[in-house]
Amino acid sequence: MAHVDEVAEAALAGSVFAPLWLDTPDRPEARPALAEDVSTDLLVVGGGFTGLWTALRAVERDPGRPVVLIEGDRIAEHATGRNGGFCEASLTHGERNGRTRWPDEYDQLARLGLANLDEIEASVARYGIDCGFVRNGTYAVATRPHEVAALEPGTEGFLDAHAMRETVASPTYLAGRHEPGGCALVDPARLAWGLAAAAERQGVRILEHTRLTGLRPSGDGVHAATSGGTVTARRVALATNVFRTPLRSGRWSVVPIYDYVLATEPLTDDQLEAIRWDPSIGISDTGNQFHYYRVTPDRRILWGGYDAIYHFGRSIEDRHGDRPETFGTLARNFAETFPQLDGIRFTHRWSGVIDTSTQFCAFYGTSHAGRTAYAAGFTGLGVGASRFAADVMLDLLEGADTERTRLAMVRKRPLPFPPEPFAWIGIQLTRWSLAREDRTGRRNLWLRLLDRLGLGFDS
Repeated sequence: MAHVDEVAEAALAGSVFAPLWLDTPDRPEARPALAEDVSTDLLVVGGGFTGLWTALRAVERDPGRPVVLIEGDRIAEHATGRNGGFCEASLTHGERNGRTRWPDEYDQLARLGLANLDEIEASVARYGIDCGFVRNGTYAVATRPHEVAALEPGTEGFLDAHAMRETVASPTYLAGRHEPGGCALVDPARLAWGLAAAAERQGVRILEHTRLTGLRPSGDGVHAATSGGTVTARRVALATNVFRTPLRSGRWSVVPIYDYVLATEPLTDDQLEAIRWDPSIGISDTGNQFHYYRVTPDRRILWGGYDAIYHFGRSIEDRHGDRPETFGTLARNFAETFPQLDGIRFTHRWSGVIDTSTQFCAFYGTSHAGRTAYAAGFTGLGVGASRFAADVMLDLLEGADTERTRLAMVRKRPLPFPPEPFAWIGIQLTRWSLAREDRTGRRNLWLRLLDRLGLGFDS
C-alpha cells in the first residue's frame, strides 16, 4: 500500500486544476451578455446540454421560431463540460433502476432511449460536429467476487476473468460484460459547442454571462428578469439542473453532488499496448462506488467517479472543487487498476457539481399555468438523456399529448429530499451503507428501507 500511495502522489504532482475538455485554445470566444429588454417566443435558461438541445430542437420542430438562450456563465462551463463523455442510451440511470421504478413501461423507455441515442448520432453527422463521437458501447467490470453474478455468467456478452483481462489488462478484473451499442463516447465540450453553433445557424440567439433573477407570469407569457435586462417570452424552458431558479417547484427534489475526475498525459504506443484497451469502448465498475473511465481522442485515460460528495446545506461553492483526499483516492485506485502504467502522470484534475434526485434520473414539471417547463435530476447520466428531456419540455409547453408526456416517468414526481440536518445525516448514512455493501455484498437495513420507500442517493 505504501508503494501505491507513493505512485499516486507522484502521479498527481504537477497536475493542473482544470477540466481537460475546456482547457483548449479551441474553446469558442465568450458570447456577449444581454444588455437590453427583448421579446421572444421561447426563452431557454441554461447553456448546458439540456438547454442547448431544447433550443436546437425548438427550431428543428418549428423552423424560424424566435428562440433566446441565456447562460449565467459560459456554454458548457459546468456539468456539461466536466463529465466523462459517456453518452448513454439509458433514460433511467440503467436497467435495474428503470425496471425497479417503472416495470410496466421499462421496455418502452429502453426503446425510446435507443432511438434518442440514434438521433444524437444523426445530429452529430448532420451538423458536422467534430466531437470524437464513437459508438461501440462499454465494458461493465466486476472487481469483487460478489459482483460477478450481476454480470450474468453464461449469457452472451459475459467475459470471465481471463477473457476480460485479455481484453483490457487489469489484475483487478474478475469478470466483465460488453454492452454494445447502448453508449457512445464523445468530447462533451465540443459536442456542446457544436450544438450551440448549429442552433445559432438556425436563428437562436445565445447570450452568455446573463443570469436569471426572477420569473413572473404576465398576460399569456412570462417576464424573465435577468442580470442584463428583461426577457418577455411566450414560453420558458428551465434547464438549470442543479442551480436554483426562482421557481419553488422541484427545489427540494434535487441535491448537489460533487463528482471528481483525473486525466493522464497522452499514452505512448507502448503504454497503450500494455493495457490492450480498444479506445473506442468505455469502462465502468459495477459497485456502488464506481469508477468510469475511457481513452480520450488524444489517448489520455480519463478516470473519474468513486466519491460522490454532498456538502451540508446543499452547498455549492468553489472551495468544494479541489478536494485532495478524493483526488488521492482516485490516483491510488488507478495505480491498483493499471500497475503496468507506473510512472504515468496526471495532467488535469477537476470536479463538477451534478444534481441527483431520489429516483436517480430526470424528472419534469410545469409552472405558470403551463407556460414554464423544467427538467432536472439527471444524476450523472445527462449527456444523452438531455436531448430526450428537451423534447419532453417542448411537448409540455405545447400542451401536446405524446408518447413522451404519457410516460409515468414523466408524469410522476420523485419524493423530495428532507430539509437539513436530516438530508445530510441521511446521505452520509447512505454513503456509508453503500460502501459497506461494496465490501460485503449485502444491503443493510437502511438500504432495504430506502428501497421500499423508493428513495436513494447516487451520482
